[in-house]
Amino acid sequence: MDFSQIPLLGVGAGIIGLLAALFFAKSVLKESAGNDKMKEISKAIQVGAMAYLNRQYRTLIPIVIIIFIALFALKGNAAAPLSFLVGAVASGAAGYVGMGITTRANARTTEAARTSLNKALGVSFRAGAVMGFSVAGLGLLGVAGLFMIFGDAETINSFAFGASAIALFARVGGGIFTKAADVGADLVGKVEAGIPEDDPRNPAVIADNVGDNVGDTAGMGADLFESYAATAISGMLIGFSVFGGHGIGESIFLIIGAIGILASIIASFFVRTGEKANPQMALNMGLWGTNVITAIGSFAAVHLLMPATYVTESGLVLTPNRIFLAIICGLAVNIIIGLITEYYTSNEKKPAQSIAKASETGAATNIITGLAVGLKSTALPVITICAAILVAYQVAGIYGIAMAAMAMLSTAGIIVAIDSFGPVADNAGGIAEMAELDPSVRKTTDKLDAVGNTTAAVAKGFAIGSAAITALALFNAFAELADLQVIDILVPTTIIGLFIGAALPFLFSAFAMQAVGRAAFDMIAEVRRQFREIPGLMEGKAKPDYAACVDISTKAAIRQMIAPGLLAVCTPVLVGFILGKSAMGGMLAGGTFAGFLMAVFMANAGGAWDNAKKYIESGHHGGKGTPAHAAAVIGDTVGDPFKDTAGPSLNALIKVMGTISLIIAPFLH
Repeated sequence: MDFSQIPLLGVGAGIIGLLAALFFAKSVLKESAGNDKMKEISKAIQVGAMAYLNRQYRTLIPIVIIIFIALFALKGNAAAPLSFLVGAVASGAAGYVGMGITTRANARTTEAARTSLNKALGVSFRAGAVMGFSVAGLGLLGVAGLFMIFGDAETINSFAFGASAIALFARVGGGIFTKAADVGADLVGKVEAGIPEDDPRNPAVIADNVGDNVGDTAGMGADLFESYAATAISGMLIGFSVFGGHGIGESIFLIIGAIGILASIIASFFVRTGEKANPQMALNMGLWGTNVITAIGSFAAVHLLMPATYVTESGLVLTPNRIFLAIICGLAVNIIIGLITEYYTSNEKKPAQSIAKASETGAATNIITGLAVGLKSTALPVITICAAILVAYQVAGIYGIAMAAMAMLSTAGIIVAIDSFGPVADNAGGIAEMAELDPSVRKTTDKLDAVGNTTAAVAKGFAIGSAAITALALFNAFAELADLQVIDILVPTTIIGLFIGAALPFLFSAFAMQAVGRAAFDMIAEVRRQFREIPGLMEGKAKPDYAACVDISTKAAIRQMIAPGLLAVCTPVLVGFILGKSAMGGMLAGGTFAGFLMAVFMANAGGAWDNAKKYIESGHHGGKGTPAHAAAVIGDTVGDPFKDTAGPSLNALIKVMGTISLIIAPFLH
């Protein structure tokens, strides 16, 4: 077979993914957006979200230009900086497309909820699918297209760095925006004023709904776009090395990516539910269906394309069955990490319920129990990833680890779709409340919202797990490019790098948490001011100034995202050029391990706190308005920046370190 034609298949699959996104977008926009009040609220959310996204990307333009010039000076050719630029632009484009549809789908989901649960699920999921297939389609199209043009994975590895840079700032900035609004809305609205969630009298309610989109839609999309690109390119670098040149060793990564996109599209039509059924099962059918179809397609591909037996220069024996087992390892991690995350965060499971029970004795015991749940939740994901790495390495060496990572990321389309469905359902509930629709509509949207919280946690678990395996693939690619045979921890510079890498996630998280605290302080002051100074607001006779709260979150997010972003970008460069490649290797190891554990802990603790609150709100332990509920709201407020700001941003941090290491590897001593 002429392997030079395989990148063309990758380009074709990427285009199919984008066409699927277009199909779902048109399908969503055909639905009714409801009455004038619903349209007005939806428009306010849409305008706020797009205004934030515009300001975020305008702020990033100078940073992108500086990196573009630096890459041109460092590499001495246009290929690397152009690849970086394409990665940054593609990541931004995916964010725009996804946000544009999800912020238009919220009122349409509310209107659909007046008809049936299944219709509401269909509208919200299809809106999420636009983001999912845009991410996967642009990711594969970018990697395959650049590989066709430049013909070398090392040349285009800055495509992943471009995606990483955008993802880092999107995750941090989006997380700051959404949690500043959420904390202000909850503490002043729910706890102090005693008004319901999404009450139109709350000045922060529109900012809160905007934040759901910029955090969980644009942020998650950028995160997994980055993982997709970094995994594919690092795998291709390893494939080139293992197979001793261009050919199937590189090309199979593009084939697996193509299979994953097609599987996600097919499985998206499995997402249907009955009126009395659990929507979670419908979404699980889409996720499990994607994994099964990907496994079947991958089995056929490796047996068709791989040589029956290939012996590498190091003596490793590779066969199609061995490669397939490595792929199964990656797909298994998908399912297992999702189940683990669902167990520790779902309001139907013991961990979140134990936090709800602890709320009966106050906020302190709620927080203590939540921290314990988060810490405990790190063990099983670590065991899962260790087992997958061990099996993948035993059957196919470093190449097996890279294949497991690619298999895992090949399903990114359906994962992002399931995650982005959540903010649409959440916004739909808010619109039902603010438009004063029949309570039955809010009851339907609340079913979707409760599932959305769990799917968001599952998607975060997937993103964290994929980040860990992606970082390992990047680490191996770095070792190949830097000719680093071994990392000796008895060498002082290696130890220094290890400590710096391990400390970086803690310092980075501190920046992110502190940023939310500062922004929330301003938001709380503004909400209190409006309650105090606007006559008739609490009686529902006056309209709050929603725009002022949106502006506070926007300014805070843009201002506060710069410091942690520069910390992540500059530290690896300084360590690499000052202390050398051994220290850089130590830093990558320390940052990956500490970052992964911190991310799992923070994401799961935050998700459990959130669902413990919802468990109480459903009528347990006294229900809404009780001291237990007030304690749970405080716990959820602490957990918000855990799960939606600092935790998810750590994914981007460890991948930024890895993608930068690939660029500077040839220049390190």
